[in-house]
Amino acid sequence: DEYDESGYVIIQDVLDNSLIEEARQHVDWLLTKHPGTRPEQLHHTLIADDPFWVRFISDPRLLDIAEQFIGPNIALFASHYICKPPRDGQAVLWHQDGSYWPLKPMSVITLWVALDPSVPENGCMKVIPKTHTMELQKIQERSDIPNVLASGMDESQVDISQSVNLVLDPGDVSIHHPNIIHGSEANSSDIWRRGLTIRYIPTSTEVTDKNWPCVMLLRGED
Repeated sequence: DEYDESGYVIIQDVLDNSLIEEARQHVDWLLTKHPGTRPEQLHHTLIADDPFWVRFISDPRLLDIAEQFIGPNIALFASHYICKPPRDGQAVLWHQDGSYWPLKPMSVITLWVALDPSVPENGCMKVIPKTHTMELQKIQERSDIPNVLASGMDESQVDISQSVNLVLDPGDVSIHHPNIIHGSEANSSDIWRRGLTIRYIPTSTEVTDKNWPCVMLLRGED
Protein backbone atom coordinates (compact mmCIF):
# COMPACT_ATOMS: atom_id res chain seq x y z
CA ASP A 1 0.00 0.00 0.00
CA GLU A 2 2.83 2.40 0.82
CA TYR A 3 4.46 1.69 -2.54
CA ASP A 4 1.19 2.28 -4.37
CA GLU A 5 0.67 5.54 -2.48
CA SER A 6 4.17 7.03 -2.60
CA GLY A 7 6.03 5.15 -5.36
CA TYR A 8 8.63 3.68 -3.03
CA VAL A 9 9.01 1.69 0.18
CA ILE A 10 11.87 0.56 2.45
CA ILE A 11 12.22 -2.94 3.94
CA GLN A 12 14.79 -3.34 6.70
CA ASP A 13 17.11 -6.25 7.51
CA VAL A 14 16.43 -8.26 4.37
CA LEU A 15 19.90 -9.75 3.90
CA ASP A 16 22.40 -11.08 6.43
CA ASN A 17 25.80 -9.54 7.14
CA SER A 18 27.76 -12.45 5.66
CA LEU A 19 26.18 -12.03 2.21
CA ILE A 20 26.62 -8.25 2.37
CA GLU A 21 30.32 -8.70 3.18
CA GLU A 22 30.65 -11.12 0.25
CA ALA A 23 29.10 -8.46 -1.98
CA ARG A 24 31.60 -5.83 -0.79
CA GLN A 25 34.42 -8.24 -1.62
CA HIS A 26 32.78 -8.86 -4.99
CA VAL A 27 32.91 -5.13 -5.72
CA ASP A 28 36.63 -5.08 -4.85
CA TRP A 29 37.20 -8.07 -7.16
CA LEU A 30 35.29 -6.43 -10.01
CA LEU A 31 37.27 -3.21 -9.68
CA THR A 32 40.52 -5.19 -9.78
CA LYS A 33 39.34 -7.15 -12.81
CA HIS A 34 38.14 -4.02 -14.64
CA PRO A 35 40.69 -1.35 -13.65
CA GLY A 36 39.50 1.16 -16.25
CA THR A 37 35.90 1.15 -15.00
CA ARG A 38 34.63 3.66 -12.47
CA PRO A 39 33.00 2.02 -9.43
CA GLU A 40 29.66 3.63 -10.34
CA GLN A 41 29.65 1.79 -13.67
CA LEU A 42 29.70 -1.92 -12.78
CA HIS A 43 26.54 -2.94 -14.59
CA HIS A 44 24.51 -5.43 -16.56
CA THR A 45 27.07 -6.24 -19.26
CA LEU A 46 29.09 -8.12 -16.61
CA ILE A 47 26.37 -10.26 -15.02
CA ALA A 48 25.86 -13.32 -17.23
CA ASP A 49 29.38 -14.69 -16.72
CA ASP A 50 29.60 -13.86 -13.00
CA PRO A 51 28.42 -16.71 -10.71
CA PHE A 52 28.32 -14.60 -7.53
CA TRP A 53 26.26 -11.86 -9.19
CA VAL A 54 23.77 -14.42 -10.49
CA ARG A 55 23.55 -16.01 -7.03
CA PHE A 56 22.99 -12.63 -5.38
CA ILE A 57 20.15 -11.51 -7.67
CA SER A 58 18.57 -14.98 -7.35
CA ASP A 59 18.46 -14.91 -3.53
CA PRO A 60 15.00 -16.19 -2.46
CA ARG A 61 14.59 -13.35 0.03
CA LEU A 62 14.84 -10.82 -2.79
CA LEU A 63 12.63 -12.84 -5.14
CA ASP A 64 9.99 -13.16 -2.39
CA ILE A 65 9.87 -9.36 -2.20
CA ALA A 66 9.72 -8.95 -5.97
CA GLU A 67 6.91 -11.50 -6.20
CA GLN A 68 4.66 -9.31 -4.04
CA PHE A 69 4.91 -6.56 -6.66
CA ILE A 70 5.12 -8.35 -10.03
CA GLY A 71 3.80 -11.87 -9.42
CA PRO A 72 5.36 -15.36 -9.43
CA ASN A 73 6.95 -15.38 -12.91
CA ILE A 74 10.11 -13.35 -12.42
CA ALA A 75 13.01 -12.54 -14.76
CA LEU A 76 16.04 -10.33 -14.40
CA PHE A 77 16.13 -7.28 -16.65
CA ALA A 78 19.26 -5.55 -15.33
CA SER A 79 21.47 -5.04 -12.31
CA HIS A 80 24.04 -2.39 -11.51
CA TYR A 81 26.46 -1.73 -8.67
CA ILE A 82 26.46 2.03 -8.12
CA CYS A 83 29.44 2.43 -5.80
CA LYS A 84 30.48 5.94 -4.83
CA PRO A 85 34.04 6.09 -3.50
CA PRO A 86 34.90 8.46 -0.65
CA ARG A 87 35.31 12.09 -1.73
CA ASP A 88 35.04 11.11 -5.40
CA GLY A 89 31.66 9.44 -5.89
CA GLN A 90 29.61 11.01 -8.66
CA ALA A 91 26.07 12.37 -8.40
CA VAL A 92 23.05 10.84 -10.10
CA LEU A 93 20.96 13.65 -11.56
CA TRP A 94 17.17 13.71 -11.23
CA HIS A 95 15.59 11.18 -13.57
CA GLN A 96 12.95 8.49 -14.06
CA ASP A 97 14.38 5.03 -14.69
CA GLY A 98 11.77 4.03 -17.24
CA SER A 99 12.92 6.79 -19.59
CA TYR A 100 16.03 4.71 -20.30
CA TRP A 101 14.60 1.21 -20.63
CA PRO A 102 13.55 -0.91 -23.66
CA LEU A 103 10.57 -2.54 -21.91
CA LYS A 104 7.02 -3.13 -23.16
CA PRO A 105 4.94 -2.68 -21.10
CA MET A 106 6.87 -0.74 -18.42
CA SER A 107 6.11 -3.38 -15.80
CA VAL A 108 9.28 -3.60 -13.69
CA ILE A 109 10.34 -3.26 -10.06
CA THR A 110 13.69 -2.01 -8.75
CA LEU A 111 15.23 -3.30 -5.54
CA TRP A 112 18.15 -1.22 -4.25
CA VAL A 113 20.29 -3.21 -1.79
CA ALA A 114 22.54 -1.24 0.60
CA LEU A 115 26.05 -2.68 1.13
CA ASP A 116 27.15 0.27 3.30
CA PRO A 117 25.24 2.77 5.40
CA SER A 118 23.50 4.99 2.86
CA VAL A 119 23.08 8.48 4.33
CA PRO A 120 22.92 12.07 3.03
CA GLU A 121 26.62 12.61 3.70
CA ASN A 122 27.73 9.88 1.28
CA GLY A 123 25.11 10.48 -1.38
CA CYS A 124 22.09 8.34 -0.52
CA MET A 125 19.21 8.10 -2.95
CA LYS A 126 16.58 10.85 -2.83
CA VAL A 127 13.05 10.50 -4.18
CA ILE A 128 10.18 12.87 -4.88
CA PRO A 129 7.24 10.96 -3.37
CA LYS A 130 4.12 10.37 -5.46
CA THR A 131 5.78 11.33 -8.77
CA HIS A 132 5.35 7.72 -9.93
CA THR A 133 2.02 8.86 -11.36
CA MET A 134 3.81 11.18 -13.85
CA GLU A 135 4.37 10.24 -17.47
CA LEU A 136 7.95 9.40 -18.40
CA GLN A 137 9.90 12.47 -19.45
CA LYS A 138 12.56 12.80 -22.14
CA ILE A 139 16.20 12.34 -21.22
CA GLN A 140 18.58 15.29 -21.58
CA GLU A 141 22.32 14.79 -21.97
CA ARG A 142 24.30 16.48 -19.18
CA SER A 143 28.07 16.95 -19.15
CA ASP A 144 28.24 20.20 -17.19
CA ILE A 145 28.94 18.27 -13.97
CA PRO A 146 30.30 14.74 -13.47
CA ASN A 147 27.34 12.38 -13.10
CA VAL A 148 26.74 8.65 -13.31
CA LEU A 149 24.22 8.65 -16.18
CA ALA A 150 25.70 11.56 -18.18
CA SER A 151 22.09 12.73 -18.39
CA GLY A 152 19.00 13.69 -16.45
CA MET A 153 15.52 15.09 -16.84
CA ASP A 154 14.26 18.66 -17.17
CA GLU A 155 14.75 19.91 -13.62
CA SER A 156 11.90 22.39 -13.98
CA GLN A 157 9.72 19.29 -13.56
CA VAL A 158 11.27 18.52 -10.15
CA ASP A 159 9.99 20.02 -6.89
CA ILE A 160 13.17 19.58 -4.86
CA SER A 161 11.46 20.88 -1.72
CA GLN A 162 9.50 17.60 -1.59
CA SER A 163 12.55 15.32 -1.78
CA VAL A 164 13.05 12.56 0.82
CA ASN A 165 16.38 10.90 1.68
CA LEU A 166 16.27 7.10 1.69
CA VAL A 167 18.52 6.31 4.66
CA LEU A 168 19.50 2.62 4.71
CA ASP A 169 21.67 0.28 6.76
CA PRO A 170 23.62 -2.57 5.15
CA GLY A 171 21.16 -5.33 4.24
CA ASP A 172 18.20 -2.96 3.93
CA VAL A 173 16.34 -2.75 0.62
CA SER A 174 14.51 0.16 -0.93
CA ILE A 175 11.99 -0.49 -3.69
CA HIS A 176 10.96 2.09 -6.26
CA HIS A 177 8.66 2.53 -9.24
CA PRO A 178 10.12 3.07 -12.75
CA ASN A 179 8.37 6.46 -13.04
CA ILE A 180 9.32 7.99 -9.69
CA ILE A 181 11.70 10.95 -9.87
CA HIS A 182 14.89 10.25 -7.95
CA GLY A 183 18.60 11.01 -7.84
CA SER A 184 21.49 11.37 -5.42
CA GLU A 185 24.26 13.79 -4.50
CA ALA A 186 27.98 13.23 -4.94
CA ASN A 187 29.79 11.47 -2.10
CA SER A 188 31.61 14.17 -0.13
CA SER A 189 32.24 11.95 2.90
CA ASP A 190 35.14 9.73 3.95
CA ILE A 191 33.14 6.49 3.61
CA TRP A 192 32.01 4.38 0.66
CA ARG A 193 28.42 4.29 -0.53
CA ARG A 194 28.05 0.95 -2.27
CA GLY A 195 24.69 -0.35 -3.42
CA LEU A 196 23.30 -2.88 -5.87
CA THR A 197 20.26 -2.16 -8.01
CA ILE A 198 18.28 -5.14 -9.31
CA ARG A 199 15.55 -4.68 -11.92
CA TYR A 200 13.03 -7.53 -11.92
CA ILE A 201 10.33 -7.92 -14.57
CA PRO A 202 7.36 -10.26 -14.86
CA THR A 203 7.92 -12.64 -17.75
CA SER A 204 4.96 -11.01 -19.51
CA THR A 205 7.14 -7.91 -20.05
CA GLU A 206 9.06 -7.83 -23.33
CA VAL A 207 12.62 -6.55 -23.56
CA THR A 208 12.49 -4.91 -26.98
CA ASP A 209 16.28 -4.67 -27.38
CA LYS A 210 17.04 -8.16 -28.69
CA ASN A 211 20.75 -7.76 -27.88
CA TRP A 212 20.16 -7.04 -24.19
CA PRO A 213 22.89 -9.05 -22.41
CA CYS A 214 21.46 -10.34 -19.14
CA VAL A 215 17.78 -11.32 -19.33
CA MET A 216 17.32 -14.57 -17.39
CA LEU A 217 14.45 -16.47 -15.81
CA LEU A 218 14.74 -16.53 -12.02
CA ARG A 219 11.42 -17.97 -10.82
CA GLY A 220 8.25 -19.38 -12.35
CA GLU A 221 7.42 -19.77 -16.03
CA ASP A 222 8.98 -18.06 -19.02
